[in-house]
Parts: sequence; structure tokens; C-alpha cells
Amino acid sequence: MRYAALVSGGVDSAVALHEIARRVPGRITAYYLKIWLEDEVSFLGECPWEEDLRYAREVCAAAQVPLEVIPLQEEYYQRVVGYTLAELRAGRTPSPDIFCNQRVKFGAFLEAIHQEADRVVTGHYARVQRSSDGDQARLMMAPDPVKDQTYFLSHLTQEQLRRAEFPLGGFNKDEVRARARELQLSNRDRPDSQGICFLGRIRYRDFVRHYLGEREGPILEYETGRELGRHGGAWFYTIGQRQGLGLGNGPWYVTHRDIESNVVTVSHSSRVSERARDTFEIGEITAIADDPELWYASSTLKLKLRHGPDLIACSLERSSRGFRVRMDRSDRGVAPGQFAVLYDPPECLGAGKILAPEDTPEDTR
Repeated sequence: MRYAALVSGGVDSAVALHEIARRVPGRITAYYLKIWLEDEVSFLGECPWEEDLRYAREVCAAAQVPLEVIPLQEEYYQRVVGYTLAELRAGRTPSPDIFCNQRVKFGAFLEAIHQEADRVVTGHYARVQRSSDGDQARLMMAPDPVKDQTYFLSHLTQEQLRRAEFPLGGFNKDEVRARARELQLSNRDRPDSQGICFLGRIRYRDFVRHYLGEREGPILEYETGRELGRHGGAWFYTIGQRQGLGLGNGPWYVTHRDIESNVVTVSHSSRVSERARDTFEIGEITAIADDPELWYASSTLKLKLRHGPDLIACSLERSSRGFRVRMDRSDRGVAPGQFAVLYDPPECLGAGKILAPEDTPEDTR
């Protein structure tokens, strides 16, 4: 079996590489995906990918694994950046990291190496449970609930998951750092990336500003309609957002945004619970292993509305656009365009895109 290990210069992919190299020496090639677009480099004024690549080369040399650089700038722009910008312009809240995995790491990358690898190795915190004959794979949560990354892997197809290898599936973050120090890796103390997928040095807000610019508009109180402040563009905000509003006497939460009229609407924390929702619809359903119709049968069905440890009990019923989801508690951050990821813990079943209410135009929420 041939392994293609994706390395980013970060500690997670470095330890994953060393773990797989220890298990199957001599059958691995490491790959660094170069997706930095000239636009991103120009507005940063530097080429941070060179530092990432330097770390990648050092950890590969330590593992005695050959490294190749694969340029995927065009594929990344078309499959991830293009999607992100289209969703933002339509007034929805995109989830680019989900599509990075499905469309690039397990999509364009395999196409670029002409499907020459049997398994793709990444540093994700997740586990793959395989059937005895290898024909069926299930995506299972990692034991570390904070680092578990199944949310970001929820769009993988069954074929993609069968080819996935996650050596960090049984680790927590502290154990990964300890393993990196034990191996004396040069990036053992390097901070984790916090930016948009692959573009770790670029803050998401800066990425949006570069492509969509700024446009001043009002921040209105939902209950009264009075203007509380100004913002630089409705596309910078998402439903449920609290940080970055710049308003006094808070906290305040975003309850609506209108891209066309460039209005952001907020409610105070003392009243925001009235805007929270416990029911919404999902469409564009993706299922990893089972037919989504089987999800009804689970009495322990749960979902995540965002990456993190919070699992919410829920139930499903068929609707004209997909499924209607009913949660056992309300959430103020149900944002059209994002994904509700379904679980029968510890298994991640798949996901559905959160839809705007049928009586609300998509660009007004």
C-alpha cells in the first residue's frame, strides 16, 4: 500500500508523518500543497508559504521521507475561494474549511498525483473505522472533544474516507506536542494556524476585505430600529456573532444582516434569546456511510452547528427542501450557508447546508 502524507509545516501534520513512517517505512511520499495565490501574497507583502515549506522539509528530512511540492493555486481558487466569495455575496455564511478537505486535500490533490496513492495521510484529529473487508469506512470522533475535527471532514465521500488515514485519531493535543518534543522536531513549539484553510497567516476578515472591499453601513437595534453604530460591510458578520461589533453597553449579538441594503441588525444579550432558533431546514445533504433516511431511526441523534465540543440533541423530519431539524434547545447562531453536521456519537454521519427560511429572501436573512 502506498501512502501520500500531506504536510503543512505545522506540528500536527509533522507528527502524523512520523507516526505513519514508523508503521510503514519506505512506502510514503510527503507532499506540500502550494496554494498561495499571488493576490494573497501581494496584500500581505510577504510569502509566508516559504517558511511553512522550510519546516515541512525539515520534518520530512528527520523522518527520512521524500517531499514533493504540488502547485494547486488554480484548483484552490476555483473550488474553495470561488465558493466562499459566492456565498458571501449571496448573504450566506460559508464554511471554506469543510470544502478544503473534500475538494482539495482529498480531491484536487489526488487528481494531481494521478491517483497514485492508496491512502492520504493528514494530521486531522479524527478516526476511521473500517469494515473487515475494507469496503466500508465510518468517520469517528477523536477522543479529545475540543480538538475533534470531524466537523471539517463531514463532506468526505465514502470513497474518499476509505482512502483516508488519520494517525492522530487517538491523540489529544498535549500528547501530540509531547511526541513532537520527543522527536525533537523543529516545529515542536510552532503555534497552531488560526486563519482560513491553508492560508493560516491571513485572517478571515482580511481575506474578505481583500476580495469584497469595505462599505460603510448602519448597525441597527432589532427591537427599536435605532442606529447603534456603523460597520464596514455586512459581509464581515455572521448570525450570532458577538465579537468585533464595537458597541458599548453590551454584549450585543448579530441577529440579521442584509447584504443588498448593507444593514447589520443586533440584539442585546438580555433579549437575544428571543431571536434564537430551535428549528431550521437543511438541504444539499451529504451522507458518509448510510442513507440519510436511516438517520431517523437514531434515538441518540446529535448535531454540531460549528466546530467545537458542543453536541446538541436533535430530531429530523422530511421537508420539501431536505430535512427539518428540531433541536432540544435553541441556539442564537443558526446561520444560513453554514452546515449542520449530524452525529450518532461517536460516529459522524454527514451534514446538510442550513437554509434560509422560505419566507425570508436569502440576502436579508
